[in-house]
Order: sequence, then C-alpha cells, then structure tokens
Amino acid sequence: MECRARGKFRKTGESPLVGDRVSVLPEGEEKGTVSDILPRKNSFLRPAVANLDTLVILASCSIPVTDPFLIDRMTAIAIRQGVTPVICVNKTDLSAPEPLAEIYRCAGFPVVCTSAETGEGIAALRELIRGKTAAFTGNSGVGKSAILSRLCPERTIETGEVSQKLGRGRHTTRHVELYPLGEKTYAVDTPGFSSFDLEQVEAIPKEELEGLFPDFQPFLGHCRFPDCSHRKEPDCGVLAAVSRGGICSSRHKSYLRLYEAAMQIKPWEQKSAP
Repeated sequence: MECRARGKFRKTGESPLVGDRVSVLPEGEEKGTVSDILPRKNSFLRPAVANLDTLVILASCSIPVTDPFLIDRMTAIAIRQGVTPVICVNKTDLSAPEPLAEIYRCAGFPVVCTSAETGEGIAALRELIRGKTAAFTGNSGVGKSAILSRLCPERTIETGEVSQKLGRGRHTTRHVELYPLGEKTYAVDTPGFSSFDLEQVEAIPKEELEGLFPDFQPFLGHCRFPDCSHRKEPDCGVLAAVSRGGICSSRHKSYLRLYEAAMQIKPWEQKSAP
C-alpha cells in the first residue's frame, strides 16, 4: 500500500521510519495515509530504522578486510539500544573466517560464518534471525546484498563488484528497505557503516561504555578502584584479563578509542543522547 504521512508529523517533528508500526487510513485502492506511529522500542538516526530485534553486522577477512573497531563500534550502539548483535563473517570461500570469528565468539556474541557464493552458513543465519526484525549492515563490499539475495531469492537485489585496486565495494544500497523473509521475519538492508551516525557512539557517556562490552562483565568487580576506567589503573581486573588473554586485545583497544571519544562529549550532548 502506497502511503503518505499526515501533516501533523511535521508539526511534532516526527517522521515514520522503516520498521515502524503504524496506523493507516485507507484511501482507495492500495493507497492510504499514515495516521499514527505506534510507540517504538528503539530507533536509529542513520540509517533511519526502528523496532529492531537484531543487528547483523557483516564482516570479511578477505577484500575488503573489516577493521574490528567498526564491529565493536556497532555492537556498542546495538547493545545500548537493546538490540542483539549477530556477527556474520562472510566470504568464507575466499579466506578463513576464524581470525575474526574467534574474537567475537570469545566476547560472547552469536557468530555465523557464511559464503554468499556457495550458500555456506545461510541456513544457520536464517535460524538466528527467525521471527525477528533484523537490520543488515557492514563496511561496503562485504556482501550484504548478496547475503540478502540468498535469504530472499525471490527478490532481486543489486550487487556490486569489489574494486581490487581500492579494496572496497561500490555503493549499491541506496536506501533503507524492509524485506519479508517469512515466519514473521524481516530483514532491513542498510547502507554501510559510514552511514550509521557516529555521533550516536560519541554521545555514549564514558561511564556507560564498560556495560556495552559483555566480555568485560566477569572482571568488573575485580578492580582496586570502584570508579576504574580500565585504561591504566593499577590492579584493574579488566587489564589483568586482557594481559592473560581473557579479553581480546583488539576489543580493549576499541574500548579505549570509544572512551577517548566519550571524554570529548560536552554536557549538553550527553543530555541529548538517544
């Protein structure tokens, strides 16, 4: 049904988002007006999506190789919004996924290794998102659209070739779209990491960051200082865990980067954070 939004949304500053539950007033054949937006359990600014259950973060150990910081940045956003992150390491037909997959298995995240080319892991991925609204994102070129084509073969989704010279993919997803996959499962295709609003991460107060790293949780009660920042303090349980391999060093490095960004937040920015 093709719908337009009521003018009242402009006055209230609201706008319907992909994933919203709405009330619609029919206006003739396959047309209508969105009259009300039902309460959301979460929402993101860029891309504009709402009511997510799961965020599938696609990554690759082949060209383009995904920087773990991009994944860690997105898991922090997702957890803060009450969304379950799923790490999907794609292109297993081109390179072994384990170097990246093992980081996130150890951190406690659901991990699936896939190949959009051969179909490996697609059934396992489908099971992880069954009955949920799942957004798919990742750095450009990792195969988001190809994976969605595997999950929803009746839909034709444009895919792009990876530039061998630049090591990155051509931008093929130009807008946010919701795909029904059956069994009350919906997939949201989104632009790449760069389109997620970095300010959402930077607006996370530094005091909240430790709670957004589930692999830190077993060690948080073992610091000498109750206000430990887990950066350089003596007798820090998190730092001790990193040194003995209980926490992956790349995860702690990402935490430090996010902490440094959080220290730059102005008080008024913290108050306006989602």
